Amino acid sequence: MNFSFIGDDCVSIGTGCFDVDIKNITCGPGHGISIGSLGNHNSRACVSNITVRESTIKMSDNGVRIKTWQGGSGSVSGVTFKNIHMDTVKNPIIIDQFYCLSKDCSNKTSAVFVSDIVYTSIRGTYDIKHPPMHFACSDSVPCTNLTLSDVELLPSQGDMLSDAFCWNAYGNSETLTIPPAFCLLDGIPDSISDNDINQC
Repeated sequence: MNFSFIGDDCVSIGTGCFDVDIKNITCGPGHGISIGSLGNHNSRACVSNITVRESTIKMSDNGVRIKTWQGGSGSVSGVTFKNIHMDTVKNPIIIDQFYCLSKDCSNKTSAVFVSDIVYTSIRGTYDIKHPPMHFACSDSVPCTNLTLSDVELLPSQGDMLSDAFCWNAYGNSETLTIPPAFCLLDGIPDSISDNDINQC
């Protein structure tokens, strides 16, 4: 069965969601498919085992997005985005752990832990004003184990590729991505503890 959505988030996955399989979605214009926002008002959020596949996102502000507020706790883990086509999307792939609806949100030391996120067979076009891959992770609780495979995102106009953006994001590319995600950091940061990993 195919579904089409126009408007805000096509799908919004909130805290407490687990073992969710989303497929055959066509959405846009709007805000794309989002996990979050999570951790608002210093709350605890737990999301796990989410799959989004065989879908199309077009003319949207975001493609596949994970968004969390600073000051929260809990974790997002075991998420796979697979076989997704982007058509002129501003931010095709985005993790934003600095989500804020105003300009005066202060930095906080705690955050929802984001780990084990897989992006595979993500193809299409993006608005050249924005990096097609944007991984903005918490200063104190980095994103870990981000995996990219068969990602090809090309500008919708012109021929100038935008670089991927990473901040405190750890992971790897199993295949060469377009654009390359050389900004991902290797390994697991020393600052990550078992408490961060097991808090859900």
